[in-house]
Amino acid sequence: MKKSGILNRHLAGALAELGHGDGVLICDVGMPIPPGPRVVDLAFRAGVPSFAEVLEGLLDELVVEGATAAEEIREANPEAARLLAGLPGLTHVPHERLKELTASARLVVRTGEARPYANVLLRCGVFF
Repeated sequence: MKKSGILNRHLAGALAELGHGDGVLICDVGMPIPPGPRVVDLAFRAGVPSFAEVLEGLLDELVVEGATAAEEIREANPEAARLLAGLPGLTHVPHERLKELTASARLVVRTGEARPYANVLLRCGVFF
């Protein structure tokens, strides 16, 4: 058994399959999940695991070259907006557009977050 890093076998395996340019959606419990992408649902109960915990864990494992979040996050969820502020290539789009973009994600990671707009679409980069 692994003693560090991501222990969830479904998530660890899905991350290992990602390539350059693939999209990873980290979403709250209210985000509609489109058919198609692989889904790893980590939600245990409201707030567990948090958006912050999942984002931090995934950023430890992934190279990110771009990110997209809902523009509404800035006003409706400033704490989540601060978490995203340092992401490379961060752009903001209307929430409805973000929902459309989720169809292109290769992986969806659902958190237990129950605050509005705690969603981000990450674009994978390469480590070299």
